[in-house]
Amino acid sequence: MNKTTITARQPLLRKEWERKIPAFGRKKIKKWMTQAALPLSVIFIWQLVGMTGTVSKTVLPTPADIMNAAYQLTISGELFTHLKVSIFRAATGFLLGAGIGLFAGIAVGFSTKTEDVIDPTVQMLRTIPHLAVAPLFILWFGFGETSKILLIAKGAFFPVYVNTFLGIRGVDAKLFDVARILHFSRWEKITLLIIPSALPTILSGIRLSLGAAWLGLVVAELMGSTEGIGYMMMDARQFSNTDIVFVGIILFAVVGKLTDSLVRVLEKRLLRWQDTYKGTM
Repeated sequence: MNKTTITARQPLLRKEWERKIPAFGRKKIKKWMTQAALPLSVIFIWQLVGMTGTVSKTVLPTPADIMNAAYQLTISGELFTHLKVSIFRAATGFLLGAGIGLFAGIAVGFSTKTEDVIDPTVQMLRTIPHLAVAPLFILWFGFGETSKILLIAKGAFFPVYVNTFLGIRGVDAKLFDVARILHFSRWEKITLLIIPSALPTILSGIRLSLGAAWLGLVVAELMGSTEGIGYMMMDARQFSNTDIVFVGIILFAVVGKLTDSLVRVLEKRLLRWQDTYKGTM
């Protein structure tokens, strides 16, 4: 088939593709291709640089080496053992910290008296980094699961607390004038006015909290652990197995992205009523 024939058939092939794949499907495929373009380009260049030997594999292993290391860890069962432990710690710490943060944020958001008592102390504690309190948690609770889960919960608490508080206080005061005209009860104001208006900010806080939970997990497992992805990375570092370290980093990125995507799906379902700018430019 010569070049002229291929050029002539391109419109026909495009029409056939559009006929077989619905418009919604085509839009999804184009979106995925756009999202995958940058990471695939980086991986391609990374592989080329590694193959030329410009950088030592001990410093920067190639994507092929990392995939091989992930495969070996998978067939040995070691990867899923560590991943299961890490996911349990992150989920437990997140639920504990985010749950307390949501409750505290609601309490402070609805009451100025509660704000005066709790918020100054919470804002002061929020500035203390994980690495500063990790040794203290180990001294108090030992090297067991309690210290790790509480450290993760500490990181997950503050984003939910701050965003819940700001979401409630950010409700437009003019809406309360409408509620007064419509004779809303206190419960109707909370359920029909305050919670829906604050929900976008609260969900943003949950997304940030998930990221903080994974960060807390890394700190907890690097400080002292015998299981988990963080421990696997530390053990690999001691033996200069940089490819396994990259496997751990990629796992954290993938699982973190999946959890963030779940919250985004939840946002789309709960915030269908929103009419906001969608970034069409």
